[in-house]
Amino acid sequence: MVTPPRVAMVAGETSGDLLAGLLLDGLRDLWPGLVSQGIGGPQMQRRGFEAWWPSDKLAVHGYSFELLRRLAEIIGIRKRLRARLLQNKPDVFIGVDAPDFNLGLEADLRAAGIKTVHFVCPSIWAWRADRVEKIRRAADHVLCIFPFEPELLARHGITATYVGHPLAGVIPLEPDRAAARAQLGLGEGDAVLAILPGSRSAEVQYITPKFFEAAALIHRAHPAIKMVVPAVPALRERIERVARACGLGDVLRIVTGQSHAVLAACDVTLIASGTATLEAALFKRPMVIGYHMHPLSWRLMRRKQLQPWVGLPNILSGDFVVPELIQDAATPRALADAVLQWFDAPPERIHALQQRFTTLHHSLLRDTPRLAADAIRQTLQA
Repeated sequence: MVTPPRVAMVAGETSGDLLAGLLLDGLRDLWPGLVSQGIGGPQMQRRGFEAWWPSDKLAVHGYSFELLRRLAEIIGIRKRLRARLLQNKPDVFIGVDAPDFNLGLEADLRAAGIKTVHFVCPSIWAWRADRVEKIRRAADHVLCIFPFEPELLARHGITATYVGHPLAGVIPLEPDRAAARAQLGLGEGDAVLAILPGSRSAEVQYITPKFFEAAALIHRAHPAIKMVVPAVPALRERIERVARACGLGDVLRIVTGQSHAVLAACDVTLIASGTATLEAALFKRPMVIGYHMHPLSWRLMRRKQLQPWVGLPNILSGDFVVPELIQDAATPRALADAVLQWFDAPPERIHALQQRFTTLHHSLLRDTPRLAADAIRQTLQA
């Protein structure tokens, strides 16, 4: 294709905006005059993307309940977007993550003759594979961020390319702990615990109190341990209220953002399940994964779960390399004990974990923008 293709994209939430921004880097290298439009955030707009709606319009947190509150608005956006794209067809539509929004839209556009690509394979390997048929209908090609996914999709007749995980290129193979500590005003000899209770409103409600009650137990046992909490700006005030309620107002150091600096600086992290656990693994940090949610959401999730692990480091390692304490198991005492076991662990155990995470890092490190753009070019030529 000599002339640049017209690309329509939808990326939901901050993570999708970051991924789509990298993808646009690769596409613009191939086609400097690329036109890209749809739903996106600031990272995409910085690369010339025309956002008809901002990506945060699709940012729904929680398993089902917050979704219900905003469902009407989201359905309305999808309906108007579908009509616009069918009226003025792009050369390719790229859905970046957000499978609940994108897969149905992709299927309709593909049925109308538009090439479709889905970036970030839905986690059919972790949950019951009821989305496989949806993916097959929706996407001409899937861009995968984990190395085992293309083979799994191929078994279902879905073509896919492994393009690496973008975080592996952002986080250095050897993080600079000293520099991160200097940035945060921590001493090189300090024992540091990073506490990451999540970045969503529901996580503050269900996880933060348990994490902070665990922190209070840790502080009583080892008052010298410094505790740092990176907070999403919009949730900082709520997190500070929980800290005061747990008697930790003067103990916890709560900082705005800077989660990567906090993970680089820490010795151990107590962390909510999610992408942040993969970030912690790429920083080579011992961790305790905890998660707690609304009981109904937990029952729904458990019915879909296929694997014994919930945390990404364990899923990608195929083993319980770090402890997971989920739902009823995530008591403050159990969380505190698991954290203190890492602080008391012999150096050889820490080193073995770091080696495992270094191997994982290498497996995820690829030239994501180039590989993704090349797969899209081949899809357009097919």
